[in-house]
Amino acid sequence: MPPPRATPGAAARADEAAGADERRLTALLTLAFLALLAGALLRYVLRHGDSGRLPWVVALSVVLAGTQLVRGGSARARRGRLGVVAVCWAVVVLLAPSFAWCAIPLVHTALRVLPVRAALAAITVLTALVVVAELRLADGFDPNLVLVPPVVAALATGVFLHLSRESARRGVLIDDLVRTRRELAATERREGTLAERQRLSGEIHDTLAQGLSSQRMLLQAAERQWDRDPEAARAHVRTAAGIAAEGLAEARRLVHDLGPAGLAGGT
Repeated sequence: MPPPRATPGAAARADEAAGADERRLTALLTLAFLALLAGALLRYVLRHGDSGRLPWVVALSVVLAGTQLVRGGSARARRGRLGVVAVCWAVVVLLAPSFAWCAIPLVHTALRVLPVRAALAAITVLTALVVVAELRLADGFDPNLVLVPPVVAALATGVFLHLSRESARRGVLIDDLVRTRRELAATERREGTLAERQRLSGEIHDTLAQGLSSQRMLLQAAERQWDRDPEAARAHVRTAAGIAAEGLAEARRLVHDLGPAGLAGGT
């Protein structure tokens, strides 16, 4: 059974599906960030509604939400937006530590947008700010507040990098598979062409070549008997003519079989 063909349409559909998955993940991260941002802002308003920091917290929250909602652009533009979001988030965390957990979507965004080393550096800074913010919110020192954020960040980063490498390896394997299928398809076409040539060669040998050989022998016999036995010579000629007619019909059949299917009705 021949392997399935890797068609350009299938590759385009795969690229489209990958793009759709990327858009869904981006939308999910955006919604998660906005939900955490809204929850932190609501908490701050309810608990510190009379604080002089409230206008700054609200303004920074609006900037964060607006920047996060901007989509598209080049890789440099996405990195620039991430930088704006990270700086605004750091400032608002210093003003209101309850915004610390908005860093969770930022960690994933950094891993997707930045090079690995830059992403790791950014995640380290984000995690440190989360630890500081949580310690400021706590009544006293809690070792869990120091240990849990780095562990969670390390776990999320490790899982993301592992999945990214697995995805890259799968991409390489898929490319190899597509290339192999194309090579197999080309080999099958070459083998099919050779098989067809061999079939035609056999048919030509079995029909046309043998017919021509028979005609030659009959005409030679007719030439030898023409003066001595004209009737026998004419019989040989008639037989040769019949063989020639059969050979002509066979030649036309071969040409018809080799022609395009769409021309079959017009020949």
